Amino acid sequence: MRYLFFLRHAVSLVIFDDLELNPNNSLSKGLVIIPTYNEKENIERIIRRVYSLSEPFHILVVDDGSPDGTADIVKSLQTEFPEQLFILERKGKQGLGTAYLKGFEWGLARDYEFFFEMDADFSHNPDDLVRLYQCSVKENKDVVVGSRYIKGVNVVNWPMSRVLLSYFASRYVRVILGIPVEDTTAGFMCYRRKVLETINFKKIKFVGYAFQIEMKYVAYKMGFSIMEIPVIFTDRTLGKSKMSQNIIREAVFGVLQLKMRNILRRYK
Repeated sequence: MRYLFFLRHAVSLVIFDDLELNPNNSLSKGLVIIPTYNEKENIERIIRRVYSLSEPFHILVVDDGSPDGTADIVKSLQTEFPEQLFILERKGKQGLGTAYLKGFEWGLARDYEFFFEMDADFSHNPDDLVRLYQCSVKENKDVVVGSRYIKGVNVVNWPMSRVLLSYFASRYVRVILGIPVEDTTAGFMCYRRKVLETINFKKIKFVGYAFQIEMKYVAYKMGFSIMEIPVIFTDRTLGKSKMSQNIIREAVFGVLQLKMRNILRRYK
């Protein structure tokens, strides 16, 4: 009996060491959600980059019927990463917000503890996923924001007009909503599971950049802790930007709607 005990103990140590040494093992607490629409130039590179990191992240691609074959590229990579790479395919462009909500629901139905939002176009540096994760764990924060504005303005390859629009939009949101976040429109995020389990997704109304504002605001109003870490945002070099006037309009007027919902206590 004593021999069997030590044998089992030794086997368990070998398994544990293998999981620690292999960053692409099938066990992961973190799910990286990447919404896509026509990202064939970027999607394979971003997936391989995430899987090269020191932390064992899983990836869920939520593709809105990309006519350029983005989903086909992801599915071909699933043969190489069968237990780490997943895809949800939707018909037509349904919005960034709904893509993330579908991704959250998919991950909550499984055992993930940390949920990450990240763009496919390398505007978010995949290396910073590790920093977001470590900040959440070491600082015990419920929401971690990859912030362009917590230390100056860290944006590369944007025209000055867009930098100013983004910066002052975040200031506008901070003033109107009173939320203690410098980069309120940031889309590079880490949420702990308990945050997403608490938020009523049916009450989340916005689908564009205002979605990012709304999620931070609701998390803040529900008492979850939020921390920003500085990141460098680099504009895409491949593919086409999804920015539109409707997205900007939704963000501007959506803030006023969120303020009214807070007055009426409808954010819960």
